[in-house]
Amino acid sequence: MRLSELEATTSAAALTLENERLRTELRALVAELGACRTRAIEATEAARRRIERNLHDGAQQRLVSVAMSLGFLDAKLPTDPHAAKSIVREAREALATTLHELRELSQGLYPSILVEQGLAAALEELRGRSALRSRLEVALDSRADADAEACAYFVVSEALTNVAKHARANEVRIVARHAGHRLVIEIADDGIGGASPHRGSGLRGLADRVDALGGRLFVFSRPGLGTTLRAEIPSR
Repeated sequence: MRLSELEATTSAAALTLENERLRTELRALVAELGACRTRAIEATEAARRRIERNLHDGAQQRLVSVAMSLGFLDAKLPTDPHAAKSIVREAREALATTLHELRELSQGLYPSILVEQGLAAALEELRGRSALRSRLEVALDSRADADAEACAYFVVSEALTNVAKHARANEVRIVARHAGHRLVIEIADDGIGGASPHRGSGLRGLADRVDALGGRLFVFSRPGLGTTLRAEIPSR
């Protein structure tokens, strides 16, 4: 076989191997996208059931109780003002609890502060509600699009919850900044580390949320050295 024929054969073999590698990677990517879609559907359905359960078991039952209390009040008011005052107090307390539950539930869907004041204010509120000592560093020269801001908000919210539950951390640092056409969010704690997106549904759910927008979630977590999550979210 002449040298030119040998080179052609070698090149063809290399091209065949490269094509097979690309096909394998494409199949893996399609499978992962399918799995991501399945998890997203399951998470959406679980959230729907949770909201339905919370509304039925919490707010709805209390509102029924308030309606009954108002009926008793209507009957008692003319003849027993003292008993009426007690019913009014109980109704007010039930309404206050219901309003608090509805406010918490609506924040889990889409917080009004995020719409009205932007990501920086929403992250400051999250930081203030956290039981952990935290620092917030925001370097945003403009608002991102609504989907990117919502994704960033829920990444931080879920990350803070995970840190409080599992990390045994003393402090958390939250960073929000722009990098080109991407919104970059980092949450770093000084806890025990060892977090993995392959264990449990928390980090996997965050990765799916970021992936759905074409972004990436990175997890840096060595045992004993804390955990850093970085989400890079495309933003128009």
